[in-house]
Amino acid sequence: MASSGEDTSNEGDAPPAAATMAVGAHLLGFSDEILLHILSHVPSTDLVLNVRRTCRKLAVLCLDKSLTHTVLLQKDYEASEDKVKQVVKEIGREIQQLNMAGCYWLSGATIEHVARCRGLVKVNLSGCHLTSVRLSKMLSALQHLRSLAIDVSPGFDAGQLSGECKATLSRVRELKQTLYTPSYGVVPCCTSLEKLLLYFEILDRTREGAVLSGQLMVGQSNVPHYQNLRVFYARLAPGYINQEVVRLYLAVLSDRTPENLHAFLISVPGSFAESGATKNLLDSMARNVALDALQLPKSWLNGSSLLQHMKFNNPFYFSFSRCALSGGHLIQRVINGGRDLRSLASLNLSGCVHCLSPDSLLRKAEDDIDSGILETLVASCHNLQHLNLSAAHHHSADGPGRHLCQLLARLRRLRSLSLPVCSVAEAAPRADRAPAQPAPHAVPRGFGKKVRIGVQSYSGPLPGQAAPQPSSVFWALLKNVPFLERLELIGSSFSSAMPRNEPAIRNSLPPCSRAQSVGDSEVAAVGQLAFLRHLTLAQLPGILTGSGLVSIGLQCQQLQSLSLANLGLMGKVVYTSALSDMLKHCKRLKDLRLEQPYFSANAQFFQALSQCSALQRLCLVSRSGTLQPEAVLAFMARCLHVVVCHMFTGESLATCKSLQQSLLRSVYFCKRDRLQAGEGQRERETQNPRQAPGSEPSAQSPTRGSNSQMESSGSGARVGEGSSPSRVHTSVCLSGGMESMLLVCPGFGGPSRVQAVRPRRCGLWEGPQLSGEWGARQVVRLPRPVLSPRTCCPCRRRPLFSGARWRRCWAGSALSATGKSGQSCVPLADLL
Repeated sequence: MASSGEDTSNEGDAPPAAATMAVGAHLLGFSDEILLHILSHVPSTDLVLNVRRTCRKLAVLCLDKSLTHTVLLQKDYEASEDKVKQVVKEIGREIQQLNMAGCYWLSGATIEHVARCRGLVKVNLSGCHLTSVRLSKMLSALQHLRSLAIDVSPGFDAGQLSGECKATLSRVRELKQTLYTPSYGVVPCCTSLEKLLLYFEILDRTREGAVLSGQLMVGQSNVPHYQNLRVFYARLAPGYINQEVVRLYLAVLSDRTPENLHAFLISVPGSFAESGATKNLLDSMARNVALDALQLPKSWLNGSSLLQHMKFNNPFYFSFSRCALSGGHLIQRVINGGRDLRSLASLNLSGCVHCLSPDSLLRKAEDDIDSGILETLVASCHNLQHLNLSAAHHHSADGPGRHLCQLLARLRRLRSLSLPVCSVAEAAPRADRAPAQPAPHAVPRGFGKKVRIGVQSYSGPLPGQAAPQPSSVFWALLKNVPFLERLELIGSSFSSAMPRNEPAIRNSLPPCSRAQSVGDSEVAAVGQLAFLRHLTLAQLPGILTGSGLVSIGLQCQQLQSLSLANLGLMGKVVYTSALSDMLKHCKRLKDLRLEQPYFSANAQFFQALSQCSALQRLCLVSRSGTLQPEAVLAFMARCLHVVVCHMFTGESLATCKSLQQSLLRSVYFCKRDRLQAGEGQRERETQNPRQAPGSEPSAQSPTRGSNSQMESSGSGARVGEGSSPSRVHTSVCLSGGMESMLLVCPGFGGPSRVQAVRPRRCGLWEGPQLSGEWGARQVVRLPRPVLSPRTCCPCRRRPLFSGARWRRCWAGSALSATGKSGQSCVPLADLL
């Protein structure tokens, strides 16, 4: 493509071979198949609105059915309302699968444009704003719909659904329904359901403090239809209302168990007592159903012979998290004496203390595991792809080939692995390796002794520490699973400062004695995993310099999610310099969570972090930690893709307020039109502080705010006629002293709510496990109300507080909270 006569002359004088090479090196010189593969990684909005208009060839390729068949807007934070409308207008007839999950910034009027995609077969609208009327109007036009995902918010009325809408729902085979109010939702209308995924996020109290009831209408027209059901999955947030509502769903299922049911999974935090209906359901399943996937609350399995009577066909998913399952029961009842379970793809034994030991329940934490049980498990389930053994002490005995890492090395198809730190330690002290010594600058702690912080102990890779030992069992394990994408190394006694479902514990348990020998060389061994995308390291007291982190940053170029917690001695941060060197090489890192007491978030740290050009979410949890406001401002100005920034440090509340105001006035916010529109919304809210932007002032306003109010012109959805939408894609949360927080909530109209709260305990937020999504929501019980009823969640347009419960938004964690949430280390949607 010459731009002048001189350029044309030069190309003409070039040799034919050189000219051919120059043409072949051009992007358009590739074949259509290669170009289509490249274009498949481009966001749909850019593909249709930008790339398609560059040249004629790309204009044709961008409209290829392989690219327009599926449109993903789930994490496309740059997709504005105008862009979404334009994409639907351009290729709406070609779209068959549309994912708009979590697009909270889009108004109901924009979501309504989905009705133009007449050929839609699968649509995900979780987290989007839809009233019953809008849902009815939209589904009435989608005659080919077979898969649907929606939220059921307060105010939902199935009686407002039209006959055409119910006809469409009667043909839906897959339904994902998130409940924020006691309701059957649209389940009774889906008479052909084969897969039902339920997420119960119901608060025990309304925003006004009224106690909710879990009773549902039990009329014949409201009873769900399960006769064709094949997959039933329910995930509950804490709260008795959620348990009452799920019992009503199960009561209908217990009357007549579907004959084709092959997957039955219930994830419940804490205890969940059995009822008469659930016992009848389990007995019926044991008699009439052969399952392929099973997950039950621990109270349903502990002390019962249910597993002995259950029949399994070709199982691919087992989760026995926190169950009192011994090694003998695992072999006899699950593996059936060592039979071939080549179909099993995922196994979650998190928190099962005795799962690798004999039947004796008197086993102590320091006792060794029975390698014969693990060997039988590995031999029977040699096609395992996801394994979770965290939250337990799995100590290996002496002897060749008996170490846990040596046995797990046979599972060459592993894609995700979660292990306790003590399980990767050598079985006995090695003569060729010096024992781990305390950091030279560590200060003995006593009564009233202050810990000196800020002394750097890393000046580059040290001899013998950065390189992994080829003879170590952990190095050999990672060498034999080169395609591992998710790895968790979590201390068996680790307790997060911000647990998900339990109150915070200030005095956590000390790490396992064997974990002291796991240090920088083992961390450096992780660098072998070229395909690693998600990494979690928690409670590794043997870290001396953090030099292994540099090896990970240099070699794991695919890393997208990193979570570090309590590395090295608790009273000292020894890996700050190494972490800064690591971050300079993490060009694809999107999510970073750092939980470390006394951490100093200085200019060096934020300057290194700003080189992570793809970073979207940051969470810093540091008791007695410090931060530099100027460094935060510079970081936010450089990293324009950051959508969540949560910092819980030891700074004062005044410092947090000053930083909040500086962020709102900074160039970073001024460059974004939506945040500028949000400024005007905040001024109006200051005049009327009692009414949240976009919410109804009445006492019966729904939890997510009234959609009708949001859709009205001039309020909520838009600041005014002719102005840009005031949706916000960024939330900032700063904490002072771990005893008070300053919250900037983007809410309905912009970064408008600045709310100071003073909780009695520091444990408020915890992100999901590897099995969850960043936008997943949980509810954490607190000792007393800590927020005003109008405080809004930065991520989901939901009130954070109702009564004595806290609605959690994402706090940057990919950390598995010692397996206490009952989730496996793999997204269930990847298996079902």
